[in-house]
Amino acid sequence: MKNFELPVGVYAITDSKSGKNKNIIEYSEELLKGGAKIIQYREKNKKIKEILEEAKQLRELTLKYNAIFIINDYLDIALITDADGIHIGQGDLPIGDVRKVIGKDKIIGISTHSPQQAKQAVLDGADYIGVGPIYYTETKVDIGELVTLDYLEYVEKNIPLPYVAIGGIKESNIDEIIKRGAKSICLVSELVGAENTLETTKRINDKIIANFGKN
Repeated sequence: MKNFELPVGVYAITDSKSGKNKNIIEYSEELLKGGAKIIQYREKNKKIKEILEEAKQLRELTLKYNAIFIINDYLDIALITDADGIHIGQGDLPIGDVRKVIGKDKIIGISTHSPQQAKQAVLDGADYIGVGPIYYTETKVDIGELVTLDYLEYVEKNIPLPYVAIGGIKESNIDEIIKRGAKSICLVSELVGAENTLETTKRINDKIIANFGKN
């Protein structure tokens, strides 16, 4: 997608484990009410029919709140639900092949963990990249090595693509992320596992926007 910009603020991701058995549709609406303008559906351990049904409901929800809807990994689910885009990992299908299927008007994001991967994402035509994991996180099982703040600083200074900072980011350490220029920041367990997802999302989202303004 040409001239794509990630929304300034919280980049929300679903996660049933972190959600502590809360209803995914209910807490996703709280994320959106709290100000998140992009939400990624990421569920690894559910049956495909359940994934499809939840994705359909979230597609309707994101349309209601005028938010971007991204599907993690499942290209078929992204197509069926007419999601705005897909997010893939380094071990998934190549960006070029994904583009052939999903089309030029959809968003493709890819997780990166090194300068080489970030530069390759630019060459391959990604619309944005994930930068992480910056801190230790229990949200993902196969997190790999932490990229630390150094990689975040590298991307901010050298990579022209929009990026989202991700991995172990909490309200207690988000100032370090903001300080380095990240305008789109992903918090998972901190939001979906919060006692009050709406209030926590709004507080953090407002803080990011206060530093950078809305786009």
